Amino acid sequence: MSTLLTGLGVDRPVLAAPMAGGPSTPALVTAAARAGGLGFLAGGYKSAQALAGQIHTVEAEGVPFGVNLFARNPAPVSPEAYRAYARLLQAEADRYGVTLSGTGPLEDDDGWADKLTLLTDHPVPWVSFTFGVPDAGDVTRLRRAGSTVLQCVTGPEEARHAAEAGVDALIVQAPDAGGHSATLTPARPLAQIALPDLVGAVRRAVALPVVATGGIANSTDVVAALRAGAQAVMVGTVLLRTDESGASAPHKAALADPAFDSTVVTRAFTGRPARALRNRFTDRYSAHAPVGYPALHHLTGPLRRAATAAGDTGSVHLWAGTGFRAAGTGPVAAALERLTSGL
Repeated sequence: MSTLLTGLGVDRPVLAAPMAGGPSTPALVTAAARAGGLGFLAGGYKSAQALAGQIHTVEAEGVPFGVNLFARNPAPVSPEAYRAYARLLQAEADRYGVTLSGTGPLEDDDGWADKLTLLTDHPVPWVSFTFGVPDAGDVTRLRRAGSTVLQCVTGPEEARHAAEAGVDALIVQAPDAGGHSATLTPARPLAQIALPDLVGAVRRAVALPVVATGGIANSTDVVAALRAGAQAVMVGTVLLRTDESGASAPHKAALADPAFDSTVVTRAFTGRPARALRNRFTDRYSAHAPVGYPALHHLTGPLRRAATAAGDTGSVHLWAGTGFRAAGTGPVAAALERLTSGL
């Protein structure tokens, strides 16, 4: 067992990714741990109070786990670009009778200070960050509280930045990952590189333990990442259809629907690059969406909620990595067993 996982009671080097917006339920995190792995609660889009409730639920199960936060790294959008995109989306909003905030962009930091205080006052075993790298002082506070701190990165330059902040380990995310890219520079195109090659490049840049993620669909992918030097892998998309997942019914159905045959990286839903199943919305709006997070996330939120409630898979964000066809039904434990069958 890798030194990174020593002491956590982890038998399988497979971690359940934090999937914000609903999929990463306390039940999923608990199931991953009981199957010999480890799971992360997704702190993104939750209040500190709601996150505290989920932490309490998992702690009551007596299993190791982690918490992920969105670190501050805003990608502001100009009012003019924001309003232009809002006007373009108005026809979509009219279909569902929802109101879009077209007057100006709403910017926030996802309750950063309150969540950081929660995790320093009430430490959890692991804390990870994405979107931005926290200040070295914040990293030190968490480590002194007893947490192992991980940073999600997408390349060697970001890995060096994370190492300078004092993190304990890296989550190295390849561009095949589903959902939001962890890139620190969301205005730049994502570099196309295979996960094993990316792991090797990061390991040559910094001497930190690595967790590999992005496009992992089967045991062959797991073996390749571990052979490249990762101490563990992290998976998300392959768990979206499991019994314990909180993904919406339309999302789960779309992952198995032959009508959805590919994924695309798009800013259309949130203003940050994110990989999703290609659908009518991504086809129509990807080329027009400006960089602008979290402003576009807030702008399209009412529309996405209405489309999900209506089961309209052509208009909703169907986050998915390139290995989405491997997302099977059944318990999380069975999925982790399949992923580690080649070890």
